[in-house]
Amino acid sequence: MNEIRKYNLEGRLIDFAVRVLELVELLPNNRGGIHLANQLVRSGTAPALIYGEAQAAESKNDFIHKMKIALKELRESQINMKIIEKRKMLDHSKESAVLAECTQLVAILMQVLKQQKEII
Repeated sequence: MNEIRKYNLEGRLIDFAVRVLELVELLPNNRGGIHLANQLVRSGTAPALIYGEAQAAESKNDFIHKMKIALKELRESQINMKIIEKRKMLDHSKESAVLAECTQLVAILMQVLKQQKEII
């Protein structure tokens, strides 16, 4: 878990959550925009909260389980943002920067899990 702190993962996950919240405010107020906004709010803010839980894990297996859930939420966020991007619901530069950070966070969490000798 020392490697995780080196990257200030908690700070990055919190910043990501804030950026997601800012992004969803820009989505159109139509059925598709509202649906994706609701989904993205949940999946985009969950990793920071779940990471906090992982820091208080009761065992290595509990830590791994929580980190896998955070990874799952990030992957869901990626797909939501790809749909937003493909549908051209926002200015491309806005979602692409958040999507790039999400992709980096996925890679970091996968590394953390690999370091825990967990096959993904």
